[in-house]
Amino acid sequence: MRLVRPSLEWKEEHEAYMKEWDEERMTPSSFHLKEGIPYEDYLKELAKREAGHDKWLPCTNYFLVDDTERVVGMIDIRHDLNEYLHQVGGHIGYGIRPSERRTGYATWMLAEALKVTDTLGINSVLITCNEENIGSAKTIQNNGGVEDESFTEDDGTVVRRFWIHR
Repeated sequence: MRLVRPSLEWKEEHEAYMKEWDEERMTPSSFHLKEGIPYEDYLKELAKREAGHDKWLPCTNYFLVDDTERVVGMIDIRHDLNEYLHQVGGHIGYGIRPSERRTGYATWMLAEALKVTDTLGINSVLITCNEENIGSAKTIQNNGGVEDESFTEDDGTVVRRFWIHR
């Protein structure tokens, strides 16, 4: 397994991952592909987003690729926090392909992402998940996450917040 940066090489795997996604909202949202938009344009927009263009803060995105060259996960590492990310999104957002959940991929991917936050000088990493996402909470705790006060969004969604101190 390894983390790789999004590129044209991963277009078909990214599209296949999207077709399998089982929730209305892609997590992390930076990997959402809009219909009818060429993949090259998606990559250009992702580069702008990663650079902190417009409303975005600087971030780095990776695919988790298994030994068969299949994209099994996606992760967005945010280099800083604004008010929204401090309450809801955190430094790291990730998702695992539905057919590959409960395999340990998320725990491994988060551990690798924490190595990236180390190189960025982020000593206290905030990671969040929705209250009902028990698997994600366990993944965060398996990587040293200590639960902080939860946050309730306007729509009533309870967001659990965890800190990992490095």
